[in-house]
Amino acid sequence: MHPAPDKKLDQVYFIQGYKSFTSDLKKIYKAVSEEAALAALEDLSDKWSKKYPLSVKSWKNNWSELSTYFKYPEELRRIVYTTNSVENFHRSLRKVTKAKSAFVNDMALMKILYLATMDTTRKWTERMRDWPIIFSQLDIYFGERIKEYVV
Repeated sequence: MHPAPDKKLDQVYFIQGYKSFTSDLKKIYKAVSEEAALAALEDLSDKWSKKYPLSVKSWKNNWSELSTYFKYPEELRRIVYTTNSVENFHRSLRKVTKAKSAFVNDMALMKILYLATMDTTRKWTERMRDWPIIFSQLDIYFGERIKEYVV
């Protein structure tokens, strides 16, 4: 959803309770309204602030920035908090660089990353679920800014 609070998940990842903690986080960013999300944040704080104070504090301190995304409809919010495609792309880059521990020079690294990017982007043929609705919402909220990128 937002990079700043997600960094705080590093402290939770290898600790017991990670799945439960992230499940409670999902209740915040998948809430139907800002009020429901704020209530879920309070529940998260009550349940986890003693065990994971930095993560909870990060969400609370950044709430004014994080909550702005509730002004958009659910279809657009899903794009914001869903990072699967980005994570898959990063995974494909890590896969090719991990196989080789050293590169002759920077250009060799750039070439292998370029080839991996070309290979990965060839697979991007499917449209996003609910794309017509998402596109119309993008057009409503971002108007001319979105039109210059549409083919």
